[in-house]
Amino acid sequence: MSATGWPLVLPIITPLLAASLAFGLRRWPLLQRSVSILGMAAMLLFTVQLLGLVADHGPQAVAVSTWTAPFGIVLVADLFSALLVVVAAFTGLVVALYAGAEVGRGRESHGFHPFLLILLAGAAGAFLTGDIFNLYVWFEILLMATFGLLVLGGEKVQIDGGVKYMALNMVATILLLTAIGLLYGMTGTLNMADLHIKVAEVDDPAMLTVIAVMFLLAFAIKAGLFPLFAWLPASYHTPPMVVSALFAALLTKIGVYSMIRVFTLIFTHDMAITHGALGILAVLTMVAGVLGAAAQTDMRRVLTFTVVSQIGFMLIGLALMTRMGLVGTVFYMLQDILVKVGLFLAGGIAVRYAANESAYGRLGGLWMNKLWLAVVFLIPAMALVGLPPVSGFWGKLALVRGALEAEAWILTGVALAASFVTLYVVGRLFVTVFWKPAPALTEAEAQARAAYAPTRGDMALMVPAVTAVAVVILGLGIFAEPVLALVDQAAQQLLDPTAYITAVLGPDAVPPAPTLIGGVR
Repeated sequence: MSATGWPLVLPIITPLLAASLAFGLRRWPLLQRSVSILGMAAMLLFTVQLLGLVADHGPQAVAVSTWTAPFGIVLVADLFSALLVVVAAFTGLVVALYAGAEVGRGRESHGFHPFLLILLAGAAGAFLTGDIFNLYVWFEILLMATFGLLVLGGEKVQIDGGVKYMALNMVATILLLTAIGLLYGMTGTLNMADLHIKVAEVDDPAMLTVIAVMFLLAFAIKAGLFPLFAWLPASYHTPPMVVSALFAALLTKIGVYSMIRVFTLIFTHDMAITHGALGILAVLTMVAGVLGAAAQTDMRRVLTFTVVSQIGFMLIGLALMTRMGLVGTVFYMLQDILVKVGLFLAGGIAVRYAANESAYGRLGGLWMNKLWLAVVFLIPAMALVGLPPVSGFWGKLALVRGALEAEAWILTGVALAASFVTLYVVGRLFVTVFWKPAPALTEAEAQARAAYAPTRGDMALMVPAVTAVAVVILGLGIFAEPVLALVDQAAQQLLDPTAYITAVLGPDAVPPAPTLIGGVR
């Protein structure tokens, strides 16, 4: 591997090396925690460097062995994947910092930080791999790390959630591996850039469409699309809030990323079926998610169902396959990672003040006593709805504009209606947790709450973490223009993958002319 390849490798190996060191220090929680935070900080630094390299010089690729593409293992970064690894690394750093105040030494000594670091390495690997089989491998790494974090602590409800999570995701794994095998049998390659070329030469488009649908179903389970999201509300409410925050921020987004990568780079031969199905799934997922959230009376379950609904929004641009639609999808996906981690972490602090109870009847009265907490919760909540001046406004504006330009009236109407229901859900949640009077407590309950309330040491970790997320969400809304410019370039690269293919296969590769959709590349 040449020296120029290290910027693509470092975001993956840094958390893996930190995980190995943290595992060796598991008997010393403070040292282990320090390694985790420093590892995440280093990963963030390397991902920012990678983003700058890609922004200045276009997509980058490196073969990590002596075998060159399309035969060897290749890592590739375009603007889409580079932006995602930056946001993922920032999320990992925030979670590592916050976890020191919530996880406890028991979970830390049993591997919380190594699992966290391995999960972040898996996310970076999934975003940067240029090989469809290695995408499956990274999914398996993510699955193992996620299961470890889910059941860490050994509580009955955690084991139950972990088993449900594993069962449904194993179905996705089998489906994905079968689809990869069939695709390899038809094309003779696993490299995604090479697949873009070889798929155009396949003489059995009907079978290719069947394989595309198999990929769609596998990724639909991973992303939590309707009706395949049952694992998500069954598992996300069981671990500590900091773990739920990490899952809500990243896991489903990796499934969405895989959909976008595969259905813009490989399967564009029969968009009436594949992308039409994506549009239908987007509508059903938005509706199921917001109605599920509206029906809940427990804060953790409400937030979990908002994860589902927002995945539906992200699929709008992919279903449209237009430049404005993909701008909306990519920007909304980036900011939603931050929104979810912000809501769950701020919600976690509120739950601590209620003795770890998240039912609506046990919450209330935090507005006057904890104004700063109300503010850092309100900012990502506004972004979830899509209100200005925060980041979610620009993402939803681009998605709705893209749908209107494409005359996709159903997608437009459902997106707007789902946003209004989300406003109701978020408004009710905010009033319940912060505005309404605190519930009457017995002396024993008051003592229990005092025992669970964060200490000064806890707050020294929690406050910077949630404040940083809120500031970034607000900053993305107020100073959206430079980020939207990068996202616009990312959308162009998705619609016209010539630069991606050239970076992987070299200048002699001659991909087929990119499809023009609605007059826009």
